Amino acid sequence: MKSYINPPRIIWDKLSQRPYFNADKLEKKVKKILNKIKIEGEDAVHEFNTAFDNATYKELKVTTKEIVRAENELSDNLKQAIRIAYKNIWKFHETQQQVDFSMETMPGVSCMRRSVPIDSVGLYIPGGTAPLFSTLLMLAIPAKIAGCRSIVVCTPADKDGNIHPAILFVAGLLKLEYVFKIGGAQAIGAMAYGTESVPKCYKIFGPGNQFVTAAKLLVNKVGVAIDMPAGPSEVLVVADSYSNPNYIAADLLSQAEHGIDSQVVLVALDKALLNKVKKSVKQQLELLPRKEIAQHALRKSSAIYFEAKEDAWDFINHYAAEHLIVALDNAEQYIGEIKNAGSVFLGHYTPESAGDYASGTNHTLPTGGFARSYSGVSLDSFVKKVTYQQITQEGLQLIGNTIEEMAAAEGLQAHKNAVSIRLRK
Repeated sequence: MKSYINPPRIIWDKLSQRPYFNADKLEKKVKKILNKIKIEGEDAVHEFNTAFDNATYKELKVTTKEIVRAENELSDNLKQAIRIAYKNIWKFHETQQQVDFSMETMPGVSCMRRSVPIDSVGLYIPGGTAPLFSTLLMLAIPAKIAGCRSIVVCTPADKDGNIHPAILFVAGLLKLEYVFKIGGAQAIGAMAYGTESVPKCYKIFGPGNQFVTAAKLLVNKVGVAIDMPAGPSEVLVVADSYSNPNYIAADLLSQAEHGIDSQVVLVALDKALLNKVKKSVKQQLELLPRKEIAQHALRKSSAIYFEAKEDAWDFINHYAAEHLIVALDNAEQYIGEIKNAGSVFLGHYTPESAGDYASGTNHTLPTGGFARSYSGVSLDSFVKKVTYQQITQEGLQLIGNTIEEMAAAEGLQAHKNAVSIRLRK
C-alpha cells in the first residue's frame, strides 16, 4: 500500500481510480461472445464453456439428484450457518415490502401505486477462485419475497461439471428450479437472450469479474435491465488513534483477498496509525492461503492521512466506496457525514464480512464509484412500481380544463381532443 500525507484535492481523482483493464479492448472481446450466443444459442455456450473452463460436460442444467447429493457433502456446522444467514437476510428484506396505496388528488381523480414483481430475473453467482454461495442467498431471497415467477441462476462449474456443494445446497434451500453450469460473459449472454434451456431474463443481477461486468453493461444497452455496474470488490476504512490496527488490517485484507483487481483504502486521522496498520497487514498477510491474490490488490491500494477531518470526509465521499467501515468511537455520530457508500459498517466490532454473510443486509453493492448514484440490491430491485389512475365524470369536469390548457400550450392538439371529446359528451 502506498502512503499519502494530506494529499491535495487535485490528485483525489487519481487516488480514487480503480484498477480496471483496458475497457475498449475488453468490450470488443465480450461483444463477440454475446453476439455468437445471440445467433447460435446453446452451441455457443458449450463452445465458450470448453474454451474458458475446459468443460467436458454437455448437460448445463443442474439436476435434483445433484442438489440432494450436495447437501450430504456439507458439514452440519456449515449448513446451520447458512440457515442462520438465510433467516437474517429473509427477515431484513421482508420488512422492505411496501403497501400499495391509493389517494384522491382532487375529487373524482384517484391515483394509485403498487409493486409488481419482475417476471423473470437472472442471478449470476461467481464460482471461480471463490464460490460465492452467500451471493445466491443475497439475490434469490429478495427475488423469492418479491414473487418473481422465473428465477434463473448461472454459476461456473469445474471441467467435470461439478458446482461447489454449498451453492447447490442454497439452491435446494430456496427451491430454485433453473440452475445452470455457465460462467463468465457467456452466462450473461445466455440469460439476456435465452437459449434452448435457459429462460430469457428481463433483469440480470450479480457481481463478477471484468468480463461479467462488461457483458452486463453491453446487454443493458440493448434493453436488458441490470442491478448495477458491479465490478471488483473494494473497501475503505476510516480510523483514528483509538482504532485497533489489527482489526483494520484484517478488514483491509478481507477485501484484498477477493481478487487481484480488488482495492482497499485506509483513511487515517492519526499519522502514526499508517505504519501500525501496514505492519499488521504484512504480518497477517503471511498467514493467508490467498496471499498472492491479496498482494496484487495491495499494490494498487492506498493508506492516506488527513490532518483535517473535513478533508477526510470529503475524500471518503469522493471515493464512494462499495464498503465503508467507520472504525471510530461512537461511530453512529458520523452517519450524517456519509453521502456516498454502498453499505456502511459502524464501530470497532462490525467487520465488513458480517454484511458479506449473515447480518441481514445485502452484499450486492455498487463499486467503482457508482455508490455516488446507485443503491445496493434490495427488495425494490426485484419489483416495478406501477402507477394507476381512475377519473370519474365529475373528476374529468374538474380537471379537464387544466389538461386542455396545458396540451394546447404544448401544441399537442390530439392530447387536448382526448379530453374535449369526453367533456362535450
